[in-house]
Amino acid sequence: MLSPHEISTLLLVQRAPYQVDVQRHDLLTLQRRLLVEIERRASGAKVARLTARGSELLRKLGGLDEDREA
Repeated sequence: MLSPHEISTLLLVQRAPYQVDVQRHDLLTLQRRLLVEIERRASGAKVARLTARGSELLRKLGGLDEDREA
């Protein structure tokens, strides 16, 4: 089970991945659960992004995915 803090981190990765500190403890937990992965850009910057499993989890949590209609 994810904590509320981990769920909010998952949402942050989805909506503002460049604002996520890749050293966050919550992010490391999400990475271990295969919900996010860390991508190294050509510039050398590390950016968190959702895996298919992470996107699916957000969808199941009430339509909190990026394909949601307003």
